[in-house]
Amino acid sequence: MACDFCGLARNERADSIIVCHTCGLAMVTSPDLQTGGEGTFTITLTFHADLVLFLKREKGNCLVRRVLSHKASVKDVIESCGVPHPEVDLIVVNGEPVDFSFQLNANAALEIYPIPAPSELFSNDHLQARDVLAFVADGHLGKLTQNLRLLGIDVDYRPDARDSELLVTMVRERRALLTRDRRLLMHRVVQTGYYPRSQHSIEQTVEVIKRFNLTEKLAPFQRCLRCNEPLNPVPKETVLEKLEPLTRLYYHDFRRCPKCGQIYWRGSHFKRLQKRVETIIGLVV
Repeated sequence: MACDFCGLARNERADSIIVCHTCGLAMVTSPDLQTGGEGTFTITLTFHADLVLFLKREKGNCLVRRVLSHKASVKDVIESCGVPHPEVDLIVVNGEPVDFSFQLNANAALEIYPIPAPSELFSNDHLQARDVLAFVADGHLGKLTQNLRLLGIDVDYRPDARDSELLVTMVRERRALLTRDRRLLMHRVVQTGYYPRSQHSIEQTVEVIKRFNLTEKLAPFQRCLRCNEPLNPVPKETVLEKLEPLTRLYYHDFRRCPKCGQIYWRGSHFKRLQKRVETIIGLVV
């Protein structure tokens, strides 16, 4: 049987959960409500706040039950319910906080909290980083990428990048992964990531800023929208020959991307971009 994510063979570790050796994706092969038999144990999971969005069940139903016959990690059991591990900030098993590697081998009640978990609950045991400054976005998040770059945030983006390339960039450059592909977010090498809830780019941008505490890090118009490089101020005379006649006449302050050479100035397009920036910042604060 092939893994739905990486296409390689999977290893069955419990009667209701199959986990891929290669990518670590956990999958369910039987219904939520199972009949326990001899040698089985029951895991009851309560998902809090917007983690319910990942469960594919009726609104308001946050309880999931799993009957297992072999031990399984907390990560595998949570992801078998459809919730990516980077979306989980706190896991409480029978009243005690645990991490994703914790092994379940007996009846247990789990409380799973999103980011940020309530500060009054085991504040030293929260699992996710909040202050991240660099990201890699998948090919479906081009408008989100442009908005974040417009605000000065470092986002690697290649619209034709394969999933494996995104993961390599994420690990090598220590970036957080932005994607609406849940299975990609569940890959075992992903440490920090986010699944934008909205499908609208402005709302997605606000979500990312709030999730990663970026409000104080925003620096609009400081980064190339094409290739992500920080812009450098340049004397007008060094770019004069590349400017249109009216631009030469009316504008005097210019920035240039050191990588692609794109030139930026506060022309007629600037008001449109400025309005977008003001809209986003207004929604954040």
